[in-house]
Amino acid sequence: MLKRLLSNDFPRSRVLAVLLVALLLALAFAPFIFPGVKALNVAAKVLIFTVLVASFDLLLGYTGIVSFAHTMFFGIGAYGIAIATTRMGPTWPALAVGLGGALALSFVLALLVGLFSLRVKAIFFAMITLAVASAFLTLASQLSAFTGGEDGLTFKLPELLSPSFEFMEEPFLGVSVDGRLLSYYLLFAVAVVLVLALLRIVNSPFGRVLQAIRENEFRAEAIGYRVVVYRTTSSVLSALFATLAGAMLALWLRYNGPDTSLSFEVMIDVLLIVVIGGMGTIYGALVGAALFLVAQSYLQDLLKLGSEAAASSLPWLSTLLSPDRWLLWLGILFVLSIYYFPAGVVGRLRAMGHGVAKAGIRT
Repeated sequence: MLKRLLSNDFPRSRVLAVLLVALLLALAFAPFIFPGVKALNVAAKVLIFTVLVASFDLLLGYTGIVSFAHTMFFGIGAYGIAIATTRMGPTWPALAVGLGGALALSFVLALLVGLFSLRVKAIFFAMITLAVASAFLTLASQLSAFTGGEDGLTFKLPELLSPSFEFMEEPFLGVSVDGRLLSYYLLFAVAVVLVLALLRIVNSPFGRVLQAIRENEFRAEAIGYRVVVYRTTSSVLSALFATLAGAMLALWLRYNGPDTSLSFEVMIDVLLIVVIGGMGTIYGALVGAALFLVAQSYLQDLLKLGSEAAASSLPWLSTLLSPDRWLLWLGILFVLSIYYFPAGVVGRLRAMGHGVAKAGIRT
């Protein structure tokens, strides 16, 4: 059963397997293990970005396509939910219409971008996708009648997903069983299903062709594979998964704006997470998202504690550890992670596991 679920793509490292199980359990029981609004928001963002980064890795890590338009599809998913619920009200049909419309628009745009752009060289395709994403960001900011402009859209969800809807009068294990908790576990279930679906895709014959194209495009074409068709299909699938991740973000935040889902900062975060976790490994999306978002959310708190502890004895260290310099320290941590984990955390752990296995065979 486990073999089928993981599409025969096992961690191949005991340390990685333990890490993945620990992260999965932490996310599954996050509302009870890590009480508080901030901790739950971080856990929800880890789920959302795991899907988003895994969908981007299908492009970059498995097909070798560099695209800067990925956040455009992420934003389309979020805006689809936001616009539909704003126009039709907080109903389940509105959510269905918003999600369906967003998926249809993403499909058409990804197909057009793929067909018109994937025939050019990699750097030119990257520039084209950057231009398309920038144009869409400007469009979303200008069409205030539909998107709310720079202010974005705040909307309501069906009552079942509302924080005010309580399933139990008394808290369970100190946690209120309400619509907010249901929303979190809805995200958790959707994230698990989508990641398993991506594992199935990359480990299918289709996924192996994508990897062959990544390694040597001309050789793959020479043996009979239509490279443009496979690359376009990969782009469309990646866009659809990113759209679903955007819908997850909108469901959780109950708000969406240009800076929330379409900004280039989100694209940079996705690139950083892919590199930290490991390209060409769907598992790297979970590991990278957890490490990056936890560091991003709690690094300021840790620096504040260090700064206060060193204030009396080492004033220069207190200044260096100022919470205002958290981006500097985040950059240092990223550089160190690249230096010690050039293939990403998952790639390094798998290499270590492979080395241990070979040593065991020799002995």
